[in-house]
Amino acid sequence: MTMRRRSFLAATAAATGLASFGAHAQQPVTKLLVGATPGGGTDIVARSLAIEMSKLLGRQFIVDNRGGAAGNIAALAVAKAAPDGNTLLLSYTSHAINASLYPSLPFDPIKDFTPLSGIASLPAILVAKPSLKANNVKELIALAKAQPGKLNLAIAGIGSANHLAGEMLKREAGIDIVSVPYKGTGPALADVVAGQIDLAFAGVATVQQLIKGGLLKPLAVTSAQRLAAYPDVPAVAEVLPGYAYSSWYGLFGPAHMAAPLVAQLSGAARAAVTSDALKVRFKDEGLVAMGTGPDEFDKFVRSEITRWGKVVAATGAKPE
Repeated sequence: MTMRRRSFLAATAAATGLASFGAHAQQPVTKLLVGATPGGGTDIVARSLAIEMSKLLGRQFIVDNRGGAAGNIAALAVAKAAPDGNTLLLSYTSHAINASLYPSLPFDPIKDFTPLSGIASLPAILVAKPSLKANNVKELIALAKAQPGKLNLAIAGIGSANHLAGEMLKREAGIDIVSVPYKGTGPALADVVAGQIDLAFAGVATVQQLIKGGLLKPLAVTSAQRLAAYPDVPAVAEVLPGYAYSSWYGLFGPAHMAAPLVAQLSGAARAAVTSDALKVRFKDEGLVAMGTGPDEFDKFVRSEITRWGKVVAATGAKPE
């Protein structure tokens, strides 16, 4: 054997060995599907969760954005995926709302999924342009009754939790406020800040800087009680008992996942929620940690589907 041939074979063997080592060392990958575009609230929560779960399980979690159809595109992909833990769904309240908002879905929101963990809830704040002659929801109701049809409310996404929260406020208070649809929260809030629109519902993190800067005025929160970050802002429920419409984020897998895998993924998700990194992130985003297990989250999702179904029916909401 010539020196050149021995060198070639040695190099080939080395390359093969390195390739085998690389393949062996490569972490398994789990796709975490999100039914929204990058940069939004669901995407931010998904990416934060993916980082922590990657650390805890020693496998890579990659966020895969599948926006469109109010989250149904991503949900369908997970419903059809193999139940091997390699494809999961980080969903929003829309998972429960869509069950009644859409006349027919290509999947069953209960039967086609394995609930793994409730991640966090997100109360909203009802904000107003600073010049509005109402400083809380009680004064708003009085103003709206004195001027029926004169006030308007920006709606960022037909059929969204914040849209339905607004419709239920009008219904339960018996007031006539005109809803104005927008394609996103940004344009909606921009018009409230500019004084072209009177009111809007938005997540805490979305408006906190605008409130601090005096560009928006907080009137009420949609959680059952006041928020620690806004102790002077009353809950709508203080005027309309029983009113509580917070959004939430939850982790699902496809149906028929093995029990040990469910326990592993759910445990990691709950550990991630209590990590220092997510505690800081949740605080910054105005989120309230849930960290519930599969059984509790399953009961919660079922109850949410029933509750939002009644809201959809009461408001007559239709998908865009």
